Amino acid sequence: MAALCARSLGKVGRLFSHSTSFSGWNPVPLSTRLCARAHGGSAQGPARALRRTRNGGAALRCVFLLGGGLGLYHSVKHTVQKQHAQQHEAADEGRDLKLTLYQYKTCPFCSKVRAFLDYHGLPYQVVEVNPVMRQEIKWSTYRKVPILMVNESVQLNDSSVIISALMTYLISREKSVPEILSCYPEMKAKNHSGKDVTEFGNKYWVMVDETRHRQFYPEKTSRQEEIKWRQWADDWLVHLISPNVYRTPAEALASFDYIVREGKFGTFEGFFAKYVGAAAMWLISKRLKSRHNLQDDVRQDLYKAVNDWVAAIGKNKKFMGGEKPNLADLAVFGVLRVMEGLQAFDDMMENTKVKKWYGRMQNALRHHHQ
Repeated sequence: MAALCARSLGKVGRLFSHSTSFSGWNPVPLSTRLCARAHGGSAQGPARALRRTRNGGAALRCVFLLGGGLGLYHSVKHTVQKQHAQQHEAADEGRDLKLTLYQYKTCPFCSKVRAFLDYHGLPYQVVEVNPVMRQEIKWSTYRKVPILMVNESVQLNDSSVIISALMTYLISREKSVPEILSCYPEMKAKNHSGKDVTEFGNKYWVMVDETRHRQFYPEKTSRQEEIKWRQWADDWLVHLISPNVYRTPAEALASFDYIVREGKFGTFEGFFAKYVGAAAMWLISKRLKSRHNLQDDVRQDLYKAVNDWVAAIGKNKKFMGGEKPNLADLAVFGVLRVMEGLQAFDDMMENTKVKKWYGRMQNALRHHHQ
């Protein structure tokens, strides 16, 4: 009995030491209430009974503590299971979808979509597109990636539309993907150079009704903050990637070596891309620096951007979304992730405050992807 009691209490102790994130836990009142009900008296009665017991007192104390401990164990277990079920409830709703992602592995917009799909546990197939010939998407009038095909019949274009539409589907379970897609109308426009471009209305909005709004956006400003930083990732952060990874000839060559290894290139195409492409992108990066009004040392713009992001999250939250990543967290992580293995990424980690948040994001995606 003594050995069983010791093992059980050790198990309970370990469980409680890992349960500090559950607000309101108080094992002493729980065990006291259990014991009080067992004795049919006040919370003080059992203690006096234990003190007055001479024969078998140790056994009675063991039963007293073990009963409370088992109650706490089952309560903790129930709470963990409930939270786990809530986290995966939305993902389960999306498992009926057959998803195929057409992408370039090193494209930051494609990386954003993968981050979303992985975090929400949505299975998908990947078709790597040859960036030169693009034969894999010749069937589409939309000639950019990412493209996400849903059930082989519905085409979703633009990374932010893909993410917003799928998130809406996971929340608004009574709506079909084509019905949701009508909320993001395609619009033709001209950019600052006079070139025809395709834009999409409402692309940063998740179409959640008022009954579910508070569940997914508990704070008054959380929805606006999510939209603001998702747009910031597309309009600013993504434009810092190329000038930084192609900053010098050596960095440009290393970047294209990675692109060729991860992308879909033929032997000749790979050789051409690695050397000619690297030289071209090093020159282009200079133009990009001028176009986006970056500093001579473009690293400083990258450092400031990620530090602004970390400051916006604040010291009291793990993620922009609070305890769990929201769509802004996934977007920023997806953009930054394409620099992994390159000098720009290592410099960013060493010279900014983003490392802890980035590590939490890696763990969050790894946990949900399993």
